[in-house]
Amino acid sequence: MNSFWENPFVETAARYSVAVLCLVVFLAIFEIVTSYKNWEEIKNGNFAVAMATGGKIFGIANIFRYSIEHNDTLIESISWGSFGFLLLLSGYFIFEFLTPTYKIDQEIAKDNRAVGFISMIISIGLSFVIGASIG
Repeated sequence: MNSFWENPFVETAARYSVAVLCLVVFLAIFEIVTSYKNWEEIKNGNFAVAMATGGKIFGIANIFRYSIEHNDTLIESISWGSFGFLLLLSGYFIFEFLTPTYKIDQEIAKDNRAVGFISMIISIGLSFVIGASIG
């Protein structure tokens, strides 16, 4: 039975499944902390929300890419991926703090594409920084 879990196809499917599950959970957390409803806004054609959400998806997936690449066990990958997500989430709050003249969430909800684009780039950029430090 041990050789079953060491099969590269089984291991890939397991890591993929866990990463997708974590992605869903982490996106739900982002949904809670933002003032708008991501999927409703995207359905209504809000491109700024789509960019910001796409950046979050890319960021989370990229963090898990590094986490999987640098850790031997599934538990280690989940732990580092979760820690990376917390850092990405803190980056979201720092971005909000650094723009005191307007509210990021409100601007994205109003389809301010410039703010949505910057939000996307921040999520992507931070995911590379976070990923590079994952051990």
